[in-house]
Amino acid sequence: MEKDGKYVYCIIASTYECNFGAIGIGGRGDLVNTIGFQGLSMVVSDHPLNHFVLNPDNILAHQRVIEVVMSQFNSVIPVRFGTVAATPDEIRNLLDRRYGELSELLERFENKVEYNLKASWRCMIDIYKEIDKEHVELKQLRREIEGLKDEEKRKLLIVEAGHIIENELQKKKEVEAYEIVTYLRKTVVAHKHNKTTGEAMFMNTAFLLNKGREVEFDNIMNDLGEQYKDRSDYYYTGPLPIFNFIDLRILPEKWEL
Repeated sequence: MEKDGKYVYCIIASTYECNFGAIGIGGRGDLVNTIGFQGLSMVVSDHPLNHFVLNPDNILAHQRVIEVVMSQFNSVIPVRFGTVAATPDEIRNLLDRRYGELSELLERFENKVEYNLKASWRCMIDIYKEIDKEHVELKQLRREIEGLKDEEKRKLLIVEAGHIIENELQKKKEVEAYEIVTYLRKTVVAHKHNKTTGEAMFMNTAFLLNKGREVEFDNIMNDLGEQYKDRSDYYYTGPLPIFNFIDLRILPEKWEL
């Protein structure tokens, strides 16, 4: 029979043992509880020590457990997905060794939550028309391309024009993302831009908020949605664990499967 270890979800400040129910990762119905040391605790569940599967169900289960913990604690430090310790004593020893660092993180991120915002343009034809109108060099290139009979030169200029359009599109994305951040600047504590996908998405950003300002964030997003309803679509989710603002490697490499 394969030996179980302890799968780690997050860290909390708790002087007592907690039970979060049979919601453990892996679909076995494992109990999620805590292993503590002098007021610090790791939220864990049993899990096969050398058999970890990376799939959407496990990723969602990892996040779901942390969200359940967040509903009961004001400061929750998420741990990197896929972290499995061999024994409870290893967890207690680590909490002892890094007690000061982990306590400081819990204090710094107390009452903090994350919101993720994605924004996309509704009509790319309109965006490309704006780029054409705003960029003098591109207009000149287009006229030159239209008048050329030399096919090789024409192809080279088309490639050059494509690079200009690509660069201008990226600049426009950055400008419009900055405008949205400016609207939210007084409401959020910090933000982090992530990679966008596709030509239409101009923003994929995580925001760090103090708990209690969620309604303010919602109201600003509703105002932006109304103001730019003919130009852009906005999709946001939260409150979420603060994955984008902490990437905590809490365990020796051999513990991370």
